[in-house]
Parts: sequence; C-alpha cells; structure tokens
Amino acid sequence: MFSTVVRPRPASSEEALAHFQRLLTFETDCWDVHYALNNNLHDFVLLDVRGIDTAKKGYIEGAEFLPHANITEAALSSYPDDTIFVVYCAGPHCNATEKAAIKLARLGRPVKKMIGGVTGWLDEGFTLKADV
Repeated sequence: MFSTVVRPRPASSEEALAHFQRLLTFETDCWDVHYALNNNLHDFVLLDVRGIDTAKKGYIEGAEFLPHANITEAALSSYPDDTIFVVYCAGPHCNATEKAAIKLARLGRPVKKMIGGVTGWLDEGFTLKADV
C-alpha cells in the first residue's frame, strides 16, 4: 500500500524537469527580487498590485504602485513594450497577482509573479517601507 504522498506516482524525471523549468518562466521569489533591487539589477519593474491604502501601510522600496484594477493600456503607456513586470500582492492568500498577471499578459506585456508577496518578503527578514 502506498501513501497519498506518492499516489499518484511522481512524474518522470524528464517531465519533472520540464515542469519546474517552465514554472520559473512564470515565477520569481522574494530573495531574487531583493538581490536584484539591492545590486542595481533593474531589468524589471516591480509592481505592487494591492489597493493603494493597503500598500501605503507597507510596501517594498523600489516598487511602483499599480493596483490590479487599474492596469490598462493607458496606465502602461509610459513603459516600453518589452518592459518585464514582476507583480506582488499580500501573499499566498491573495490572488491579486494572478489578476494583474492576466491583465498584463492580455495587453501583451511580459510578466512574472513574485511568489510569497509581502508575507514571503517579511518571512525572508526583509523590511517594508511605510508612508508616514
């Protein structure tokens, strides 16, 4: 008898490799974003896609505010078409990143999700900037 951990059986190594490599084309993590921001590797725009009132209570320094509800072609007009956007929200319990990523993708914009959001950021020991 097998546990529910291995039932169904794991994918083949080849399938697992393809899956996990593909997953990284959609996601990045807090550590990699933090490293990039702190080492002048600004090849993406970090978007805080939460509501503005929530974001002002604490946000990642260097992020730009663009609540997912406000993502439109007009709102993105100042960014070159090949700008890579990395979106984040409150954390795993929030789906604002998915809503933002869908809108960005529909507008033909390259996008990745920062997994963990603010919750993951704080879990890594990183700080938030608060507007006073």
